[in-house]
Amino acid sequence: MRYSNGVNMKWIIIGLGNPSDEYASTRHNVGKDIVASLKEKLPNNAKVVELNVYMNHSGPAIKKAISTAKGLVVVHDELDLPLGRVKISFGNSGGGHNGVKSIIGALKTQDFARVRIGVSPSTPRGKLKKPTGEKVTDFVLGKFKPPELEKLKKVKKVVLEALELIVEEGVEQAQTKINAA
Repeated sequence: MRYSNGVNMKWIIIGLGNPSDEYASTRHNVGKDIVASLKEKLPNNAKVVELNVYMNHSGPAIKKAISTAKGLVVVHDELDLPLGRVKISFGNSGGGHNGVKSIIGALKTQDFARVRIGVSPSTPRGKLKKPTGEKVTDFVLGKFKPPELEKLKKVKKVVLEALELIVEEGVEQAQTKINAA
């Protein structure tokens, strides 16, 4: 079920990440870090819920914090997208993202919106160079390099736009505008 109009809903926005300072500014914490920096700029019908649990255990914490998945927006890192790309999805599986899998398992539904923030490198022609195997953990737990931080400034603006569109116009309208960019 998609939500056609966001204006009349109360939205819960959660940025996934890990609680310890050692994970701040890492690729895996990009959702949590960006949402924390934007929470004062979001419309009144959006409430940011901050979790103090490790990402892979997000599901039970979210289940305690909300009564229904309706109106839930999860913001997280995405290895399947290049750095700088933001994509909104709804009702999809967790893919290889253990934090999203934890949420789906705890809520017993995939019916919530996700703002996926690309963190993988790409070639000059835009081909994804996603890390694989044992390299994945070190990569996602690694800090962004200075050129990547420059890209993140633009990403932050796109994520704010995506969240505003979701809560003001609904998921489908937000997908149409953000995913086409």
